[in-house]
Amino acid sequence: MRWTTEAATSRTPEPASGADAAEPSPASAPAEAAPGLFSLRGLLRSVRTPEFAGMTFHEVLAKSALNKVPPASSMPFRWTVNPYRGCSHACVYCFARSTHTYLDMDAGRDFERQVVVKVNAAEVLAAELARPRWSREHVALGTNTDPYQRAEGHYRLMPGIITALAESGTPFSVLTKGTLLRRDLPLLAQAAEQVEVDLAMSIAVFDDKLQQAVEPGTPRTAARLATVRAAADLGFRVTVFLMPVMPKLTDSRAQLDEALRSIREAGAARVVYGALHLRPGAREWFLAWIDREHPELSSRYQRMYAGSSYASARYREWLDERMRPLLRKHGLSASADEDTPEARRFARLRAQREKTAAPGAPGAPGGRRGGYGSYGRKIGAGEEAGGSAHGASGGGPGDTTGSALGRTSGSTPGLGGIPALEPLVPTLF
Repeated sequence: MRWTTEAATSRTPEPASGADAAEPSPASAPAEAAPGLFSLRGLLRSVRTPEFAGMTFHEVLAKSALNKVPPASSMPFRWTVNPYRGCSHACVYCFARSTHTYLDMDAGRDFERQVVVKVNAAEVLAAELARPRWSREHVALGTNTDPYQRAEGHYRLMPGIITALAESGTPFSVLTKGTLLRRDLPLLAQAAEQVEVDLAMSIAVFDDKLQQAVEPGTPRTAARLATVRAAADLGFRVTVFLMPVMPKLTDSRAQLDEALRSIREAGAARVVYGALHLRPGAREWFLAWIDREHPELSSRYQRMYAGSSYASARYREWLDERMRPLLRKHGLSASADEDTPEARRFARLRAQREKTAAPGAPGAPGGRRGGYGSYGRKIGAGEEAGGSAHGASGGGPGDTTGSALGRTSGSTPGLGGIPALEPLVPTLF
């Protein structure tokens, strides 16, 4: 790949409408002084390359690589690493779009075309993991933007990150849509001999035309399934994230049946599924896409997400009911999405309890959460729902940490089950 510095860019913020990125103008001032990028501390340079037409990569020196998840989060991990901010996958529904506004960039085109690269992420991470107070808690990768987006083919940040985690004895998980994962499978297999490694592939759409419309920068579904197979053949127990399930676009019985069949044939061990979230930033971008591409659904989506970022509780219950027999049919264990309003309320209560818990007590700060192996409320093949909306996301006893090579610790007890469905109203959406 030809990768040249065409300019140290001087750039003004783009309007919130998400207009196409303006071409950079040569700047004699240092790159870190570029207007509109004052939030990018440690900016080294901003580069463009013909292989990524219309994109700019802002290379920065990060002071920290480990990010601590807020105690009130419903996520089943406490630490994350994100070597990139912004993502060329350009998924119209991506929840992380709003994070670009923290950089004085917009959540639309800027998120897709102005990518921040932490070029020293591996070195900084290794130093942080070497500190005596590091307790080797699980670290999740791919929780904000994809670590295997196309730019990783050039920057090659992940091998150093994987090595740093494994050599420090830190278990970790990777969630990606990128087939670049295959490049690092041998390294990940070596890491799995030292620590627990969870691998997850996100595959939301199994219709090629729709997939390229809603995720224009991602690899094809078939290529991602082939990557799942390659990982499974090395002994990894791969999870597939069948999410977001988009109402009236990907939620028919036939569509879900085909998706689960393909996932099973690819060798995946389990599935995490969930309905579309539309948080601020993603909401405006996705609804504009719906207006353009599927105007017949516009009013329905407006109603569904009028008062919440989440699909209605009734729709989520309906989706669970639709998934259960299909999961049994294909012999897949599964978990429903843990990021729900109910789970968030539970997480806030848990965080309040942890503040008063004695150090070292179950559920107290420092208690280990799992990786993707414990994500979501469990709905196993051939069994009823095994957890409430907050499922297994809590710390302490009861967490399940699925490992790459078949090692599993802990169990996931039920916490109340999914409420029985009342007779459905004529339409859920």
